[in-house]
Formats: sequence, C-alpha cells, structure tokens
Amino acid sequence: MGIEDASMRNGRALSDQWADSVVVRPRTTEQHITVNKRLVLGFAISILTLIIVTAIAITLSVSFERCAAESSGALAANGSSNSKWKQSRDANISHRDSEDGQQPWRHLRLPATLRPRHYDLRLSVSMENFTFSGEVHIQFECVHSTKLIVLHTDRLEVDKVLVYSDSKKAGAMRIQRRFHYQPKQVFVIELHREMKPLRTYKINITFHAHIEHELLGFFRSSYVLNGERRFLAVTQFSPTHARKAFPCFDEPIYKATFRVSLKHESSYQSLSNMPVEASTSDEDRWVTNHFSRTPRMSTYYLAWAVCNFTYREAVTDSGVVIRLYARPDAIQSGSGDYALHITKRLLHFYQDYFKVKYSLPKLDLLAVPKHPYAAMENWGLSVFVEQKILLDPDVSSFSYQMELTMVVVHEICHQWFGDLVTPVWWEDVWLKEGFAHYFEYIGTDFLFPKWNMLELRGLVMLLFGLIWFPKFTVSVQVQFISLPILISVSVCLQDYLMTHMYGNAARDDLWNKFSEAMQREGKDINITQVMDRWTLQMGYPVITISKNDSLDNSVTISQEHFVYDTDAKIQNPELFNKSFQWQIPLTLAVGNSSHISTETIIWVSNKTETHRVGHMGSETWLLGNINQTGYFRVNYDLHNWGLLIQQLMTNPTIISVGNRAGLIDDVFNLARAGYLPQNVTLQMISYLSQETEFLPWHAASRALYQLDKLLDRTEDHSLFSDYVLRQVEPKYHKLGWPATSTEGSFVQAAYQTEELQREVMMLACSFGNKHCHRQAVSLISDWISSNKNRIPPNVRDIVYCTGVSLMDEDVWEFIWMKFHSSTAISEKKVLLEALTCSDNIFLLNRLLNLSLTSDLVPDQEVIDVIIHVGRNPLGRHLAWRCFREKWDILNSRYGEALFMNSKLISGVTEFLNTEAELNELKEFILTSGGESAPAFARAVEIVQANVKWQILFQQQFYRWLRKAPDG
Repeated sequence: MGIEDASMRNGRALSDQWADSVVVRPRTTEQHITVNKRLVLGFAISILTLIIVTAIAITLSVSFERCAAESSGALAANGSSNSKWKQSRDANISHRDSEDGQQPWRHLRLPATLRPRHYDLRLSVSMENFTFSGEVHIQFECVHSTKLIVLHTDRLEVDKVLVYSDSKKAGAMRIQRRFHYQPKQVFVIELHREMKPLRTYKINITFHAHIEHELLGFFRSSYVLNGERRFLAVTQFSPTHARKAFPCFDEPIYKATFRVSLKHESSYQSLSNMPVEASTSDEDRWVTNHFSRTPRMSTYYLAWAVCNFTYREAVTDSGVVIRLYARPDAIQSGSGDYALHITKRLLHFYQDYFKVKYSLPKLDLLAVPKHPYAAMENWGLSVFVEQKILLDPDVSSFSYQMELTMVVVHEICHQWFGDLVTPVWWEDVWLKEGFAHYFEYIGTDFLFPKWNMLELRGLVMLLFGLIWFPKFTVSVQVQFISLPILISVSVCLQDYLMTHMYGNAARDDLWNKFSEAMQREGKDINITQVMDRWTLQMGYPVITISKNDSLDNSVTISQEHFVYDTDAKIQNPELFNKSFQWQIPLTLAVGNSSHISTETIIWVSNKTETHRVGHMGSETWLLGNINQTGYFRVNYDLHNWGLLIQQLMTNPTIISVGNRAGLIDDVFNLARAGYLPQNVTLQMISYLSQETEFLPWHAASRALYQLDKLLDRTEDHSLFSDYVLRQVEPKYHKLGWPATSTEGSFVQAAYQTEELQREVMMLACSFGNKHCHRQAVSLISDWISSNKNRIPPNVRDIVYCTGVSLMDEDVWEFIWMKFHSSTAISEKKVLLEALTCSDNIFLLNRLLNLSLTSDLVPDQEVIDVIIHVGRNPLGRHLAWRCFREKWDILNSRYGEALFMNSKLISGVTEFLNTEAELNELKEFILTSGGESAPAFARAVEIVQANVKWQILFQQQFYRWLRKAPDG
C-alpha cells in the first residue's frame, strides 16, 4: 500500500519519493524528495539491501503492546498456511481463555474456533441516495467446539441471520441470542448447541448501510465533467475496514475465496478483483454483474467500485488484460497512457524476476479523485489517487513523472508481496511494504536504465530518528541493511513466494529461506539474530569512529541509538537498555588528499570495539559506510571532520558522489541532534561551489530547508540566508536557466543535469537571489500578457511560487483562475501549491477558507493546501490555528482516516518551534481525542526537538555566522 504521500508509501504514505514536486518561496527551500544512493559492495559480494518500512500508523481500538502480546504466537509461525494459522490462533485463544473466560468478543483478536473458507457476497448499490444492502453467505470450518460465532461488523445494520450445518439435518440451527459489541467492532451469534470440530457450517447474514463520505470502508467520491457533478463509490479496506462493508472475519490470517455480485443503476458500471463472468439486466434499469471466484485472499484486499468511468486497455504476452479506468476526459486526453504502458512492462518484469506468474486474468488500475492513501494494491483492482497515476507529458515535470513511476512500481510489486503472500499480522507489515519499497528502485531501473536509479538511495532517516513509543504506534522503522552473503537474493525470494503463495508469512519465514540458502553454501550465519535487531528495535544507530591514539593504525568504533532528543534517554531509560544494540556491517576506508583505500568490512556487534585498519598518518582521514549501503549515521572526532571538509574543499572527487551526499546529510542531522557543534554543518557546505553532481546538492538542499524552517521566524534570519546564497550563487550563475531552442521552445537536458539545475535554481530563488527573482517575474508576466505559458514544466513550481510571493494580488487571482481552468492533474497540483506562497495573509486565509468551506478545492487537495500554507513562514501559525479551529470540518470530511493521516498532522506541525506552539499542540491532542493517534505522538516529539534546538543551539549558530568569512 502506498501509505500516504509520504510516506510512507501504503501504501506511499509520507511521500517518501525523492522527486516530490515542491513549492519554493523566497528565503526558503522546500523539497520533500527522497534520493536513492549507490547500492554497491565490491569484491564479489552480493548485497541484500533489505528495506523494512513501517511508518504505517494503524489506528486500532487498543494499544500496540496488547496487540503484540496477543499475537505473539503468530510471529513465530512457520510451515504451511494451515499450520501457521493453527499456531497463530491457538496461541491467542489460550491466552484469552485465561483472561476473560467465555466472552471472546471482548478481545482484540477473533477467537480461533472458526475458520472461513468461502464468501458469497451479493450487494445492491444505490447511487441515488448513497446506500447499499447486501447478503453474505460465509462457509466456515469449526476448529474447536463452540456455540459462538464472532465476526467483524462496523456501521452495518444487520437484518437477518441464519446458520446452517453441513449435516443431513434440514433447516437452520437455533440461535439463542445475537448482539453487536461495538468496542471491538464484532457481531456475536450464540447458538443453542455446539458446533463440532472438522465440520463445515454456513452463516447467511442480510444487512444494509450508508455509502460514507469518509474515506474508509465503502465510500463515495465525486468529480465534475462538463459542468456536471458525477459520483462514484469505491472501497478502501486496509487495514481493518472490510467490516464496514460486509460482515467478515476481518484479520489477515483468515484467508478465503470470494464471489462478488454487484447490482446497481445501469448508468453505472462496476468493477471488482476478478472479471465479470455474467451480467443480467432488470426492467427497472438496474444491472447485476457477477464476478468470478477469487483465489484465497485476505479480506482487506477485496475491492469493488461503482462508477461511470471509461478506460484504456493493454494485453500482456501471457494474456493478462490491463485496464486503466479514469474520468472520461482524462482517458480521452491520454493522461492514463503512461501508467498503462509501464504496468504492462512491469508485470512481465516481476514475473521474470520472481519466477512466479501473475495470478489473475486481469489487472485494473482505477484513478479516483480522492483516497486516504496514494494508492492501494487490491488484488486485480489497484486504486490510485489521480495525482499518482495520471500524467500529462506536455506539462508534467520530470519529478512528477519519477514519483508517479515509483508509485506504480511499488503497487504492482504488491501483487506478489502482499496479495499473493500476506503478512500474518500487522507487526510484520514490512514483509510487503519493505519489498515494495525496495523494488521501487529495481523496477524503475528496469523501466528507465538511464535514470541510474541503482546509484541513488533515499535520505529518509530524518523522520525516523525520533523515538516512537510502542503504545502509540505499530512501528518497525525503515531499515537499509547490507548483508555480505554469497547467495542469490532473487532465488531466496522466489523460494519464499513459492512456499507461501496464497497463504500468510511471518518474518521468520523469510529469514529461514535465507538461512537455508546460507547452509547450502556452507555458511553459518544466524540471519534471524542479525535481522531481529533491525526489525524489532526502534530507530537506527549512529556509529562513531575515532582514531585510537594508544594503538598504532587502530580505530575505536562505538554505537548507540540515534535520537534527535537526547533528553529522552534520561526521561525514558527503559527504552535505552542493552537491547538497543545492532549487528552492523560497517564498510570503512582511509584516505588522504590524493587517494582513498579499498574498503574493508567490519562487523560491529558491541557497544565499543577497537579495530586495526590501514596505515594512518596525521593527515589521513577515515570514511565509514561507503556508498551509503548501511542504514545508520556515521560520526567522527572533530579532527577527522575537519580533514574530510578540507578534502571536499580541495579535491571532492576523491570521495564518491554517494558519500559526499551522505556526509552532508549526516553532519546536518548529527548537529541538529547535538552530537556536533553547529558550525561544522556550515563549514561542510562551503565546498558546494565546486560540486558538480546532483545528489550532494540535493542532500544540502534538503538539510538547508529543514534549518531554514527552524530559523525563518527569527530576527537574524538574514544572516543565514545570506550565507547560503554565497555558497549557491556561483553554481547558479554557471548553470543558469533552462536553455531555449531557436524556435523558442525549451530544450530538455539530460535528467541529471536538469535536476541539478533545478535544485540550484530552487535554492537561489528561495533564499533571495535577485536575478532568479527577476527571471521568475519576467516569465509570469510574459504568461499573463501573451496567455501562452512558456515556462518549462520542470521549473514551473519554482517560477509560480516565486511570482506569487513577489507580485501583486492580480497574479494570485490569475493563478487561481488557471487552477480552475486546467484539466492536467500535475499542473493543477503545482498551481494550487503556488497560491500558498503568497506574502499576503488575507489571501492565505482566503485560500484556507475556500478549501474547507466550498467545493472550489477538491477534497484531495485540501490537506495539501493546509500543509503548504504552514510551510510559508507568514502562514505557519495561520495554518496551525486553522487546523485546530476547523478540526470538526476536517473530521466530518475524513473521519477515522484523519487520525491515520500522518501527512496532514506532521505537515501542519513539523515546523512549529516555540514553547507556546508546543503547549497548544499538547492541549489540542487532549481536547481532540488524538492521544491514540501515532501521528500526534510523533508530532509532539518533533516539536519538542525543534523547541530544544532553539534553546540550545540557535545563538551558537548565529554567533558563528557573524564571524563567518564572506566567501
């Protein structure tokens, strides 16, 4: 699931994409793009760069600790799907029986007494009054004797219940009582007599409910076509919302087959996971589509939609029919053609890589106007928000294209990792999200080798360095772990998929496959022991490397848990015991002004270790984590930092591009957390005028943006912006703006050159370069006077934002008008974000009010408006106040999904940095009921770290700037 734009990706979210489109304003730099760096370990070593993503905030009805305790049996389950189910459920039921006796409906998990086999689901959907009614027949097996049937329902009105036995006795079984237990969202049926093990039964339930406006369960959405508002209804069941659409055993372990029938007005069409096998029409202009039976799957991957979209189609060599459904005008304009084309290629790529065929006869891609996540990988019916799948090549930037590509690559990978093999429980959600994230880069590299995706790696640690308390979140951090193992990663993954296809898997199932491969190669490495340190502990380590003065050619290496708020170690000592220790494959090299040695690999297992390295003189520097293959930060003694900075100033190419970017990223984050003096960061970027590669510039831009947001409301901010401009302007004047051809159209450069140029332009305009401002104003003026947009797509966000911030209210109105008249999704996004760059508080407030109280701004864009107004220093407190005061409106629009939307919550709060704002945040969490929302817990930690930085380091930072040389 591309989890948010962020993300996480669902499940993208936070959009962790390195090429997120950004909005820039004078004196600031904004770019939420994540960059991948080189994945290389030399000397005939194969690398498994296992990416374990969680940042998935799953809002459940109880705390994570209880969930973990009750599901502990599931985590160690191995073997076949049946044995895994039995181990998981047996462990849970024995625990519950001792706790609550004969009231299993009070538990988080369903009792292990029954197991569903097949659902026959028939729905009648009315798009006139947004209601639906249904009947579900569930065939299930009794595993342990019981009189109770406990299954999930939420917001459903149950009309009738019948239970049948597979015995020869005719008629329904007698029901003693039935009731709904809302605290655990379950429906309970108590029978007069017990059901017997190894026998099958059937329960028939009729029900009805509303098609909600909230973006979970079975919800409705709308769009405007030729001045007419049209409606559609679509499902979003992950993680726990299938129960909002039909009674079911709504846990991942309860896989079953499904046969779905949808009845609706004939003016609409319907889609589901499988193709339509039969269709019937009624005289009253209703049609019923009967869909084929699905393979065994979890409830949260079931999906359907009722809409009046049109589609484009492609067919793979193996006969899989791919259709992209979207608004008729988007299909007609060809906005879906790009995603359709790459999806066809990706199905072939994944089938060849995994040696496992795609399991269904068709794959539909559905582009919807609004959705709680960037995308959702429902098996055979993947749903995308329009901005993540529709592309107009004439107006879309390269950044937008790359982000969209990686979202599609991510979601198609889920058809194997997720749909085919599903995690046993949410603690192991990284088994699908980690691999989908990993293959974003491999799959994109397959599609576009010239993009050099395997030379890039994400600088995503910032959002994961803060402490996440288990009671607030289901959390397994993003990890990049390099294991030097001489085995074929692809073979291990093939074996894993083949063994667990159509079933469930836990983390040990994956580790076992790697261990088996290691044993076949005669190697004795405990993969589980190594990896559990990364998957079960919060965060990631910081490695500190220092020359050992008492031993020749030796270094001292220590490790500790990296956190931005180091006071947390004192406040919460139980979180920082010996268990926070990793087994780390550290690559290390030594170098001097003209040479760098071959890297060596050191396995760091203890808190502090001493190791001999190559010859070291007084001018020899140490460099760790070569090419950034490990997921940890590296710190050095101050003398070594000085030598590295001197090397960058005199001959930066001795150090690889990836490590130059890594040094910048590390030094800024280490200084922010208090591990280094603040001046080291500013000394580091003084070499940038000599830097010719995109990646280090991007790392600097991203770090400077974070710093700018800490400083942009301080009196001495100009000291910082002037210093940054002195480092940026030489490169800006050298690169200039995109070149034009003799015909006047802009010439497209190679993508690395284009992205470097864009990065430098963004910094120049953001921090106040006058030439950049004049150029942006000139281009906007030309557009207004000629009504012809000659601004190159790759820098439109920079130009639009700069123009809106510098020019008068008429320009704002012009951009607002263009936003409404544009039909290109990517262009609308850039135009709307540009409106948030205004220096006019009245216009910012107007935009917020229009977004929240009218239909002029689409629902999907409202969150972006609030976030981007908050990134404007003049609008930060305005957006924060709006967020609090309009909470009821937001809650009515997004409901339960709002608490899960870490993109909105973090976006509004991430740059608050005063004591008053921190207190307002804490008070708001209490009054809004947000104590259980993981995103709010993270928000408090981030703002606390911001406030602490202001208190401890702001003056130190400015003191150095006042003494800094002019060059």
